Amino acid sequence: MSLTSKQRAYLRKIANDMAPLVRVGKDGFSENIVTSILDAIEKRELIKVKILQNAEVDKRELAAELAKKSGCEVAGITGRTIVLYKENKEYPVVSQDLRRI
Repeated sequence: MSLTSKQRAYLRKIANDMAPLVRVGKDGFSENIVTSILDAIEKRELIKVKILQNAEVDKRELAAELAKKSGCEVAGITGRTIVLYKENKEYPVVSQDLRRI
């Protein structure tokens, strides 16, 4: 499912009040981060990933890599925070509202 600009805006709006669940530190990208994202996004459909100040990674490259490895879509990048979305067909939380947009 490819997100439209209105859907991405809606997801960023919802994510605005959320706290980051996954943090990327000085070690950068690893398979443990992907596992954490998959565990968190399974229940929520929408999560924030925070890139810490000591991480020496490019935020756009990291977002693309996380999306590729986890099967998520990047809803937005604001500062050092990445918003990821993945639809849960069994228990839709956000996706049922997203379909109406």
